[in-house]
Parts: sequence; C-alpha cells; structure tokens
Amino acid sequence: MLRTFFKTEAGSTSVLLVATALALLWANSPWGDTYETFWHTPMGLSFGSAEFSLDLRHWVNDGLMTVFFFVIGLEISYEMRLGQLRDRRLIAVPSVAALGGMLVPAAVYLALNAGGPGAGGWGVPIATDTAFVLGLLAIVGARCPDPLRAFLLTLAIVDDVLAIIIIALFYTASLSIPALVTAAVLLAAIMTLRWLRIWRAPAYIVLGFALWVATLESGVHPTLVGIALGVLVFVYAPSDQKLLLAGEAVQEFTSDPSARAAREATRRVRLAVSVNERLQLRLHPWSSYVIVPIFALANAGVRLDAESLRTAVTSPISLGIVAGLLLGKFAGISLGTWLPLRFGWGVLPGNLVWGQLLGGAAVSGIGFTVALFIVDLAFDDPAVQSQAKIGILAGSLLSALFGWVIFRMAWDRGGVCAPPEAEPEEELPELLSVPVGSDDHVRGPADAKVTLVEYGDFECPFCGRLHPILDELRERHPELRTVFRHYPLRTLHPRAVPAALVAEAASDQGRFWEMHDILFDNQRFLTDADLAHYSAELDVEPWTEVREHRRRVARDEESGMASGVRGTPTLFLNGRRYQGGLDLESISKAVAELIRSP
Repeated sequence: MLRTFFKTEAGSTSVLLVATALALLWANSPWGDTYETFWHTPMGLSFGSAEFSLDLRHWVNDGLMTVFFFVIGLEISYEMRLGQLRDRRLIAVPSVAALGGMLVPAAVYLALNAGGPGAGGWGVPIATDTAFVLGLLAIVGARCPDPLRAFLLTLAIVDDVLAIIIIALFYTASLSIPALVTAAVLLAAIMTLRWLRIWRAPAYIVLGFALWVATLESGVHPTLVGIALGVLVFVYAPSDQKLLLAGEAVQEFTSDPSARAAREATRRVRLAVSVNERLQLRLHPWSSYVIVPIFALANAGVRLDAESLRTAVTSPISLGIVAGLLLGKFAGISLGTWLPLRFGWGVLPGNLVWGQLLGGAAVSGIGFTVALFIVDLAFDDPAVQSQAKIGILAGSLLSALFGWVIFRMAWDRGGVCAPPEAEPEEELPELLSVPVGSDDHVRGPADAKVTLVEYGDFECPFCGRLHPILDELRERHPELRTVFRHYPLRTLHPRAVPAALVAEAASDQGRFWEMHDILFDNQRFLTDADLAHYSAELDVEPWTEVREHRRRVARDEESGMASGVRGTPTLFLNGRRYQGGLDLESISKAVAELIRSP
C-alpha cells in the first residue's frame, strides 16, 4: 500500500509542476486578464426555480478538492487499522514532529504579522505538500531510503488531519444552524447504512452529495465531508475464509472456464479486498494526476511583474510565509522529532539517522496545495492573495533547495554509518584484534583460503546494501567464508540492539543466518512486534536468555572497538582492515588477490 502510494504521488509531481507552470505562464501572458475571468465563470444546477451555482474556482476548491480529501481520509483509515499508524510507537515521533511543524511556522508567521492585516494568514505555512515532497525525495534517490518516505508520509497524514481541523475551527466565517443540522442528519444516515452493512454505491453517492451541499450551505468548509466519508469507508484485512472462497472460485474458473465462473471468481476476489483499498486504487490516480493539477492551474496563477515582486519583497505576509516554510518547518519538525526520541515516547521506522531526518524536515517546508487552499479562505483581497502566493512559491522553492543541500552535504558520508563521537582523524589499528573462533557466526567452508569479517548493524542502511553484495560474493568465490559480528550504533539506530538480541536467540537454535537474512531484508520494520513476528516464523523464543545475549553482543562490540571499528560496515580480509570500496567489484578484486596469493 505504501509503495503504491509513493509511486503515485511521486509520479504526479511532474504533472503538478506542469500545471503550476501553465498557471504562471497564463497569468503573466498578454492574455493574463482572462485567467481570473475564466475561473470566475459561474456554473451551476437549476431545478425549476431552485438554483445552485458556484464559479469554476469554487467548484474546484470546494468540489474537486473534496475528492482529494476523501482519498486522504481513505489513507488515514487504512493506515490506522492495518498500516503503520496502528503502531503507537511508530506514529508517536512523526505525530509530534507534525505538531511542531505546524506550531513553529505559525508562530514565525505571527511574529511578523501579529496585529496586522495579514494576521489571519497564519495557517498558510503550516501544511506540507505530500506530492511535491515525495517527488523531490524520488529525485534525491539513494540518499533517501524507504523508511524516510514512510516517516514523512505518516507526518503528512497527521499534518493533513491537523490542517483540516484548523480549517474547520478557524476558517469558517459564519454558520447556518438549519444547514448544519441537515448535514448532521445526513452524516448519521450514512453511518447507519455502514452499521447495517448496506453497501449500495448509489445510496452513498446520493447521500454524500446531499451532505456536501448541506455542509457548503452551513458555512463549514465542505472538504471536511471528504475526510469524514473517507475515514468511514470500511477497511479490513482479507480473512482466511474470503481468501479460501476466492481461491476456490478461481480454481473452478481455471478447471472449467465459463462466463458464470468468471463472474463468480471476479466477485469473490473483489470481496476479499476491502472497499477502502479498491477505492484508493481507483481514485488515487484521479486525485494525483487530475484533481490536484487542476487545483494548481486554478490557484497558482499569480502575476510576477516587477511591481508585484517589489511589493512581495517588503510584504510581511510574503516574508512571514517564506520564513514559516523555510525556517519554521525545519525547526518545528526537527524539534518535534528530537523530543519524543529523547524521552522514549516512540521509535523511528527502520534505519533512519539524523542526516536523513534533517533533510526530510527541510523538504517538508514545501507547502503548496493546502497552503494555496488556505490563502483562498484567509484573504479576500486579490492583492493580498497575490503576496501570499508569491510567498508560498518562494518558500517552497527555497525549502526544496535547502533539503537538497542537506541530503547532499550532511548525509553523503561515503557509504558508512558512524556515530557522532567517532573521530575520523584517529589512527586506527590495521589488524583484527580477536581472531575468528568457534563461537563466531560463520558462513562458508571451514578451510576457506579467505575469511571476511563484517562488523555490522541490522539498522545500518549501508550494511543493508552490502548484504546482497556479500551473498553474490560467496557465489563468485566458493573459497570465501564470511563472519558477522555485531556492532550496533546505539546513538543512531535505536532498534539495532533488539534486532541483534533476536538474532542471538535464533543462534541458540542454530538459525542465526536465517534470522540475519530476515532482519536485513526487513530493515524498515524492526519494532518489537515485527521482531516477535520474525521469531514466530522461525519458531524462536526471542526474549529468553537476554542477559547472555547482551553479553555476546557486548563482546563483539569490544572486539570491534579494539580493532578500530568506528562505523558500519567495517570489513577485515584475513585479519587485515579492508579499505576499498563497498561495491561488488572492489571487494571481489581484493578477495581474488588473496586467493591467488601463495
């Protein structure tokens, strides 16, 4: 689910960029006056004397964006029930980070605008644009692993929920009680249908549209309808019975193909997957590739002539938004990440380190979709809206550049994880301090001509990258044996020690290497629940003899320190430190030379 979400959001970034560029070109072309004229064209429905009409921009912002928020609601519902948000320890850190990433930008903005005409725009710099952020992370590539994308997606989901609450509480101008009561009754009717397990799509579509109209008339922003309905959509994991029935129906079709069997197999397979997931599959491309780009086309058009730019440079509204996105987001998310980690409220997904987190905090300052959305709610004056939009464009561009620099400079360490206290200028020993013994974890022939000792950490991304390389290396050189010794970087990787203990528990039953491979293949998922699951797969008792396992891990760490290990992975070939590249060809060349040597 997360992988599909990443692919859709990242792929839609180019479409969103094109739509933004078209809006800017249109607004700044010789036909720029037609931009506002077009989007203010009224369009509506009439039934006899009754008429319901909005201009095109409001149809986009109030109508199409409801579908966008409906998809967000689907994602929230799925993640809370079956996905990453069900693990309290995993959601604690990004949740607090999201809260910090909203409070600090709002405070920065108000520091420049409190008491002024732009004070109401404090909500503009609070939201992160998921599509742009994930698109940039795709460009960053290897410096940004999947756990960071998972962390930022969780942060973005919490960010969206908080933004919706803020819109509902602070950007609702006036309320119509009769319309609000009507909306409440319609929502209750939808919840009743759900409770009765009546899944007729036409009923939900009619009631949903009526709820949207009632909410719009009530004064509450109708996008709340989208998020509420998305959360209400039923989601479940496929039950064994449904999977069995689906399998039987498919087998029946395979053995006796017919239209009836095909229809029944299709129905059974569809029922095995929740409505939530099916709707996400259908609506996510429409939301990402159509709705959000149309929204950008309708809202991003702002004149960038000399006068408007001169005004924006000195405008506290523009400067407040730029400072909130660029500095406020970075400081708020960084502080909101540090606090729960410092006090042990939660853990990070997988193998994240601070270089990656700071880069993620910086790019989270890209605020676009929801930021433009709030501009339309916060300001009525077109000139003020123009200043705010220029601030959003400038702040988002600077945040993207800032994040790129951090990923490029702070995190590009040449392929080794090292704790902050490591001293790169220290003269390190060349020889392995403790020879390979009978209690080591060894793979390969006992009489191998070359022995490779790896000091590794199950959360280290570079160790994870080295893992398949060593597998291929053993296939290429049968005369090679490999040894794994624990060197968990406790200050960087909070899940490395528990993973090492589970590996040692598996070793007690002669299954160390099976657990070793599972842990490296699932680096993103090393919570206690994940480790217990892997242990159950191998029929291992994970938390027995913990004291003895800790001693074993500590012995490996002591031998590593004595051997000059300061980061992971560190390799020794035949007892001598390997200092070449950590790619297959470089290591293979060094092994081949040792094999050929007398």
